[in-house]
Amino acid sequence: MPKPRRFDRNLVVIGAGSAGLVAALVAARLGASVTLIEAAEMGGDCLNTGCVPSKALIHAARLAHDARAAAALGLTAPPGQIDSRAAFRHIRASVAAIAPHDSAERYRGLGVDVRHGDARITSPWSVAVNGETLTTRAIVVATGAAPVMPDIPGLVQAGCLTSETLWRLEEAPRRLLILGGGPIGCELAQAFARLGSDVTLAQRGPRLLPREDAEAGALIAARLAAEGVRVLLGRQALDAGDGRMRFADGTAVAFDTVLAATGRRPRSAGFGLAELGIAPGAHGTIAADRRLRTTVPNIYVCGDVAGPFQYTHAAGHQGAAAALGALFGRVPFLRPDRAAMPAVTYTSPEVARVGPAPQDAPGCEVTRHDLADLDRAIVDDARQGFVKLLTRPGSDRILGATIVAPRAGEMLGEIVLAMSAGLGVKRLFGPIRAYPGYLEANRNAAGAWRMAHAPAWAVPLLARFHAWRRG
Repeated sequence: MPKPRRFDRNLVVIGAGSAGLVAALVAARLGASVTLIEAAEMGGDCLNTGCVPSKALIHAARLAHDARAAAALGLTAPPGQIDSRAAFRHIRASVAAIAPHDSAERYRGLGVDVRHGDARITSPWSVAVNGETLTTRAIVVATGAAPVMPDIPGLVQAGCLTSETLWRLEEAPRRLLILGGGPIGCELAQAFARLGSDVTLAQRGPRLLPREDAEAGALIAARLAAEGVRVLLGRQALDAGDGRMRFADGTAVAFDTVLAATGRRPRSAGFGLAELGIAPGAHGTIAADRRLRTTVPNIYVCGDVAGPFQYTHAAGHQGAAAALGALFGRVPFLRPDRAAMPAVTYTSPEVARVGPAPQDAPGCEVTRHDLADLDRAIVDDARQGFVKLLTRPGSDRILGATIVAPRAGEMLGEIVLAMSAGLGVKRLFGPIRAYPGYLEANRNAAGAWRMAHAPAWAVPLLARFHAWRRG
């Protein structure tokens, strides 16, 4: 199809998950004519099968856990029975309460032309949907990702669930086997154990949370085990059948429900990209430049299909960047900052990271502060955890951080801000935090860095100065 002389739209966005919603909203608020196309549910994975339902589950599970733990502080009333059906009702109610924020009605009210159907790119300037072809100056592809089903004989026949299909459950299963020890697997293992399930978590690799600080992964493994989760590391699953999973080391685990949490793969096929020469890479993502442009310059990608991150906040940031690039071309708006991208695993305690984990940054300097020495953690009986700051040797430049603590994701925010603003550890030390609070741990870690880098001659010289002042 030749390039049209006139266009129906300034922008067509394919996919109404986090990235697509933000891209469409930004374009509409800037006065552009924009069409948003979604084949499934508005809100994408985050609203319907990801962030929202999983965090609602975690909230319910934490309340159940806290009620039992309160006995140690003198609450002598006998703990009640856990009604996991109520927890799943809370999940559905949470999704329903948030759904209007992402609804087609809301976006139409904001000026977005919302279409429900299967989109197909028919040329660099046209998209077909429901038998109609729309011409457009630019296209944003925000088609997300889907869970990977491991190639294990008998797994599908065993009714294996994924993070998408899990929410069909009405109550917590009696015996739950989770395959995969990444963030999703760890979060769900702890939550279901707290709701009364007999949980086994099997990880193919040698440790949990392999992308995180090795010490953080070990701490979470110990915490899960202490809460009753059977943690199996270095286990290769062979086959499933008759309600049992067999592993290469001879272990067999009986289950009523099995859940695969072994990763996600971008939805990059079936939208017409391949016909335009835009082929996915080895990991399924679509290659793009720093402005999120594909090899066809007016077609942009964002969110999980662009990578390298699979986080809702990354998708939203990329969606805004893609929309601005698509509307204004080379104007360098809002380039995604990969160096300061936060990641949080919502276990108890949370594991939050920005930048590389220490084992992935050889030669960097690591400064830590333990929560065991933090007043707020002591009074909350939450002493397991730490703050680690990674800095460039000979400099106070922050390269990254890992925090293991209650609400670690919120604690990480000021470190992300410092990195984004180019502020070093010295400036991180300065601001006053409210006492007692967890943010003091960040200040204490920065203070430990300052003490370690104080000149060796400074204290003896100051001692002589004060002696002179005394006369």
